[in-house]
Amino acid sequence: MLGLSQADWLVMIIYLAATTYFGVMAGRGLSGIADFFMPRRFGKAMMLMHTFGTGTHSDQAVNVAAKTFTNGVSGIWYQWLWLFVSPFYWLIAPVMRRFRAVTTADVFEYRFNRSVAMLFSVVGILQLMVAMGVMLKGSGKVIVACTGNLLSADWAIWAMTVIVVIYGMAGGLAAAIITDFFQGILTIVFSFMLMPLVLHATGGIAGLKASITDPAMFSLVAPAEIGLFYIIIISLNGLVGIVAQPHTMGNCAAGRTEMDGRVGFMFGSFIKRICTVGWTLTGLAAVAYFAGQAMDPEQVFGAVAREFLPRVSHGMLGLFLAALLASVMSSCDSFMIASAALFTENIYRPLRPNRDQKHYLAIGRWATLLVVVGGLIFAYLFPGVLKGLEIFWMIPPMMGIAFWLGLFWRGMTPAGAWASTLAGFAVWWLTTRAWFVAFLAGLSGLEGLKLVILKGGRPEIYLPWQMVFSLAGGVLAGLLVSLFTRNIPKERLDNFYALVATPVQPGEQTEKPCTLPAGTVPVKRRRLFPGTELEILVPSRTSVLGFLAGLLVAILNIGFVFWLLRR
Repeated sequence: MLGLSQADWLVMIIYLAATTYFGVMAGRGLSGIADFFMPRRFGKAMMLMHTFGTGTHSDQAVNVAAKTFTNGVSGIWYQWLWLFVSPFYWLIAPVMRRFRAVTTADVFEYRFNRSVAMLFSVVGILQLMVAMGVMLKGSGKVIVACTGNLLSADWAIWAMTVIVVIYGMAGGLAAAIITDFFQGILTIVFSFMLMPLVLHATGGIAGLKASITDPAMFSLVAPAEIGLFYIIIISLNGLVGIVAQPHTMGNCAAGRTEMDGRVGFMFGSFIKRICTVGWTLTGLAAVAYFAGQAMDPEQVFGAVAREFLPRVSHGMLGLFLAALLASVMSSCDSFMIASAALFTENIYRPLRPNRDQKHYLAIGRWATLLVVVGGLIFAYLFPGVLKGLEIFWMIPPMMGIAFWLGLFWRGMTPAGAWASTLAGFAVWWLTTRAWFVAFLAGLSGLEGLKLVILKGGRPEIYLPWQMVFSLAGGVLAGLLVSLFTRNIPKERLDNFYALVATPVQPGEQTEKPCTLPAGTVPVKRRRLFPGTELEILVPSRTSVLGFLAGLLVAILNIGFVFWLLRR
C-alpha cells in the first residue's frame, strides 16, 4: 500500500480527520475579523504549545539531521541559531502585546506611515510563502524516504495543504492555536521516537565514537563551516529578524495577559531547542548506521524511520508520519493566518474602506487560500531544503532593521525605513552575483576572513558575511536617509512610545489597533538615556530575572549536549 501498512494508513486518517474536526469547530462563534486574526483569550499552556507548534516543523528536523550527517554535531546550529535569541523573547513579548495591534504592519503604520505598512505586508507575505514552501519541501523529502519512494511527495504536500486550508479558513488563528496544542505533542513524539532506536543499533555514544573516527564530527563548533563567527552572526541575524516575522505578533499577543505571551514565547521556543538535540543525535547515529551507503542527506531522517519503525509495531510508521504532518500543519496554519491578516487588514482594507465585518472576514478567509498557493509554488521552485532555509533566514531582517531603529530611535523616518529595507535587499542581491564573488575572492590580505568559500564546487560568499553585508547596508542606509528626511510629528511619536511603555491591564479591550483604551493613563517612561532621542526603557525586575532565567536555560542546553558527547 504505497510503502505503508493498513495500520499506518489508519493512524494517519484518524489524525487528519480529528485535526479537521477540531479546527472547524474552533471557528464556530467567531465575533468578527479581529477575533479571526487575533483572539486574545488564551492562557500560558496554550500559548506555549502555540509558539512551539508554530516554530517547529519537519523540514527543520530534515535540515538538522542532514547537516549533522555531513558536518557532525555542529549541524545543530542550523536550528540552535535561535538558542541565544530565545532569552530576548521574554523582553520582546510584552512589547508586541502592548502595541495592541492585529498585525505587525499596524505597528509599522503607526510608527511610520501607511506606505511602510504596505511594504512590510508585501515582504511579510513573501517570507511566509517561502517558509511554507520550505516546510512542504522538507516534509516531502521525509515521506519519500519513509516509503521507499513508493508514496509521492506531491500526494502528502497536497493532503496537508487541503486540510490546513479547510480548518484555517473556518477558524482563523483560534483554530490554529487549539490544533497546535495536540499537534505540538505529536511533534515532540516525532522528534524523539527515532533517536533511541538508531542509537541502540549503533551502540550508543560509545559505539558512535568507535565507528566515526573523525573527532570533528563530535564538536559543537566546526571551524571549517560552522564556527564561532558563524554562530554569532546567525544569532544576531535571527534577533534582528524575529520581530519582522509576521506570525510573531500572534505568538506574543494572542494571550490574555503579557505574562501569557512571555511564558509562551520564550519557553515554547526552548522546547524546540530540546527537540533539536533529538534531530542531531539521530543524524549523527545515521552516519554510523548507513556507513558506506550512498545517501541523500536530506532523506536521512526519513530513511531512519523506514529502517526501524516497522520493526517496532504495526502503525508506528503511520504515527511517525502523522506526527510529521502535525509538525508541518501546526506551522502552516499560523503562517497562513498571519499572511491573510496582512493582506486583509493592511493592503485590502485601506483600498476598500468602510465595508462591513462579514465582507472583510470573507476576504480574510479567501486570502488564506491564495497564500497557501504561493507556498506551494515555492515548494516546487526550491532546489533543496537547506537552500530554501538559508533564503528564509535572509528575508525577515530586511524589515527588522527598520523595526528596531524605529523602536529605539525617535529620529528614524518613513524614508529611512524604506531605505534600510531596500538597501538590505540590494546588498543581499549583490552578494549573490558571480562578479562580486570573484572580486572579493581576489582581494589580497583578506584570506583569513574567509569571505568566499567553495560550496558544491562553486565559489560563493560565506553565509555569515552575506548577513553582515546586508545588515550593515540596511542600518547605514536607514540612519543616513533618516538624518536628511522629515520625521513624523512629535505628538504622534510621543503617543507611540507611550503605547510601548503602558502595560496591558487584565480584561483590557482594544477597539482600534495601536491605541490605548479610553480612560487609560499612559505610564511615564523611565529611559536609560533621558534627554536624547534614544527610547530605550529601563527594564523592570521581572524583565531582568526572566531574561537571566532564559539565558541559564540556553547555557544548560549547551552544557547537556557537551556532557553527553564527552561520556
